[in-house]
Amino acid sequence: MVMRISVMELRTGMFIQKLGGSWLQHPFLRGSFLLTKPDDIRAIRDAGIQEVWIDCTKGEAPLSQAAPTSPSGPETACEQADAPAQPTPEAACAASKTAPVPSMASEIERARKICRGAKVAVESMFNDARLGKAIDPAFTLPLVEDISASLQRNASAILSVARLKTHDDYTYMHSVAVCALMLSLARELNLDEQQTKLAGVGGLMHDLGKALMPLDILNKPGKLTDQEFAVMRAHSAAGAKVLKESGAPIEVQDIALHHHEKVNGQGYPHGLVGDDISLLARMGAVCDVYDAVTSHRPYKQAWDPAKAIREMARWEGHFDKRVFNAFVKALGIYPVGSLVKLASNRLAVVVEANAESLVAPKVRVFFSLRSKEPIPLQTLNLASPSCKDSITGPEDPEAWGFKHLDELWQ
Repeated sequence: MVMRISVMELRTGMFIQKLGGSWLQHPFLRGSFLLTKPDDIRAIRDAGIQEVWIDCTKGEAPLSQAAPTSPSGPETACEQADAPAQPTPEAACAASKTAPVPSMASEIERARKICRGAKVAVESMFNDARLGKAIDPAFTLPLVEDISASLQRNASAILSVARLKTHDDYTYMHSVAVCALMLSLARELNLDEQQTKLAGVGGLMHDLGKALMPLDILNKPGKLTDQEFAVMRAHSAAGAKVLKESGAPIEVQDIALHHHEKVNGQGYPHGLVGDDISLLARMGAVCDVYDAVTSHRPYKQAWDPAKAIREMARWEGHFDKRVFNAFVKALGIYPVGSLVKLASNRLAVVVEANAESLVAPKVRVFFSLRSKEPIPLQTLNLASPSCKDSITGPEDPEAWGFKHLDELWQ
């Protein structure tokens, strides 16, 4: 079913199963996709790639008689005669456009599986770095592709699931969460596929230097002392050094090195100002802080997502304003998990963002302000023309003493 061919045989309508050479060579976020534009063929050739693997069952077969092989195993025959009739690429595209969008609940379950697998992979990468073993940046690509695919199906799901983490897995799940946030932000900023891929990989590896920090400081359950924090500040340079030695792209190294810089020059390690900080590092700064403040820590209660957005907006000189505004647009003014007050004098939790309106997400109503008591759960789509309710503003979960709001949106 899979054939290896020269890039000179490529034509639109073919389905790329695997690109030859290192993934760092090619300008595509995905490793497999349908060729629909001549520009994509030119981009593959311009990247210096000599051969590709195509799936004859998902797209056009080559005009020549190339030897069929598997991209990761022994050669297999591509038996066109025995293969079932396949839809044309145009029909496949049409079908994909009309395919049902997965529900939030089903995508949350898929997101949990992706996060569990990604956590194990990131932990393995950290352990290798701790032992002084070489890190292969290419191993992150399948993780980035899985996270990217989940974002395309329903961005709210994986962004919300990745926010949930325990003390024991914080370091690893934080990397997964920042990767998802970076990919979402890259799309909001309309970055090309190459930059988007670098943003995702950089997010996944931005804290690699923490693997080289003393474990007693890294795993300390309480707040760090000034001396301990000074030690931890070295993680950005340490991570960039490991990535450089591993042959990671310079952009990925830069995210690791400079994601703690601030546009006012008061960040570290180099005190860079404004545009002296690369765009990807400025993106990393926003994504890193947001996930940190919305995560439960032994010494600090997590901020409600909406509170995090409000507070970060007040930090003058910390973030690039254009990047931060795009970040807010990507997540919504009321991200999933936010506690909000409705015009009907009820409290609700945001369960799904609305791409068409930042102020009209789906919410789950659970508490009456009149009776000060819980009420039967009710899900409202505030964007529906038939819905007469609306959000009047955010509420602070700590002020109400609510401890289990995350259970309402999962």
